[in-house]
Amino acid sequence: MTKKVVIIGGGIAGMEAASTLSRMNIDVLLIEKKQQLGGHVGEWDHLFPNFRNAREITRSLLYDLQDKHIKICTSTEITGISKKSGKFEVRTTQQQTFKADSILLSTGFDLFDARKKEEYGYGIYENVITSVDLEQKLKESNVLTMASGVIPKRIAMIHCVGSRDEKSGYFHCSKVCCITAVKQAIEVKQKLPHAEIFCFYMDLRMYGKKFEELYREAQEKWGIQFVRGRLSEAAENMDGSLQIKSEDTLSGRPLKMNVDLMVLMIGMVPSESTTFLGKMLGIHFSEDGFINHDDIHLENNLTNVPGIFTAGTVTSPMTITDTIADARSAALKIATYIS
Repeated sequence: MTKKVVIIGGGIAGMEAASTLSRMNIDVLLIEKKQQLGGHVGEWDHLFPNFRNAREITRSLLYDLQDKHIKICTSTEITGISKKSGKFEVRTTQQQTFKADSILLSTGFDLFDARKKEEYGYGIYENVITSVDLEQKLKESNVLTMASGVIPKRIAMIHCVGSRDEKSGYFHCSKVCCITAVKQAIEVKQKLPHAEIFCFYMDLRMYGKKFEELYREAQEKWGIQFVRGRLSEAAENMDGSLQIKSEDTLSGRPLKMNVDLMVLMIGMVPSESTTFLGKMLGIHFSEDGFINHDDIHLENNLTNVPGIFTAGTVTSPMTITDTIADARSAALKIATYIS
């Protein structure tokens, strides 16, 4: 009999898992609540560490979805899931019901709402933006400007906004913020060679392949300055520039400077969709709000509910490379389960 898997979430994890399962002749229904597949990668311009065009990734994954075993439903949300006679029944906002032998949760992550860090002034001061805002600016224009249209001469990039932060309620590391700051700092420097760029960090976590090399290039070739210290507050000056206060924890001295533009490197937080579905299914969550695995070493795609699997950032922040690998792993686990 033909086996069927419902994948909830059409980001890169869901897309890769769908194509992997289809190559094993397993029927897949891929459900995505947005109009387009691709998740957050679709919002990005170039990727670390090699500045590859993000659209190449999504195009490749979309091409692999052209298979008779894959059906795609976009602009569709889940309203209910139940299990009867060993089969899952998935109900959607389109008044449809689908049966499946297994379900894969790949609903990804949400981005931290920088407005919660009021002391940084996002949503209050015009020249405070997030890393996502900056990526859009880099994507749309060859020239980076302030809100007034003036080219900034001094830019501060603030790491760990919404990550490793007790006040925000998120203790986890988002893994990609440090290397994203390095990548974006280089891109800004390429567009604005005379600008001064400062990265304020807690600890630099360059754990991935070629990450450390890119960090060294940022310093040695592009003159990016790295300051070990957490920003305490920012205030707007009369001319729209920003005065920021921090501490250089290496020298033990307080630091105050004026900058024209401040970029907040916002982290990954558990998605509302994952929380909603997880509670509906009785899935266990970790203290950080991501889905928990009882055995993180040997069974990192399994949940406590038989037949429900996970892929990608529903369990923790991941890079694209790690997400793709995790999706392939999940597909193999599902194939073993339903066989």
